[in-house]
Amino acid sequence: MWQSFVDLTHQLIPWFNGSLADILIIVIKGLALIFPLIIMMAYMTYAERKVIGFMQLRIGPNRVGPFGLLQPFADVFKMLFKEVIFPSKSNIYLFLLAPILAFVPAVAVWAVVRSVRTSTSLISM
Repeated sequence: MWQSFVDLTHQLIPWFNGSLADILIIVIKGLALIFPLIIMMAYMTYAERKVIGFMQLRIGPNRVGPFGLLQPFADVFKMLFKEVIFPSKSNIYLFLLAPILAFVPAVAVWAVVRSVRTSTSLISM
């Protein structure tokens, strides 16, 4: 499947050589792995808010979209447009590096997960 994509890009864009196509495929595969995880966690947070709202005899998130289903996306937009405030007595480099140090190992764990099952891998299981 990926080879046909590479061949098609060679035909459409002649200067798009093999190494650029390989990098693009790696990026697409990485996004195909990370994007569903991010969406899953957003809706798990939504479900948690609904359960907590039910336990506290509240409605829970219900403002954005039908039944509040677009609330995770509204939260993302809110966080993207918030003003970044740097603590005055903190190390600025460590303050900017800390989220990366938390996110990268959590996603790197998924690097060992197979994305394709073959008939031989089913037999060895």
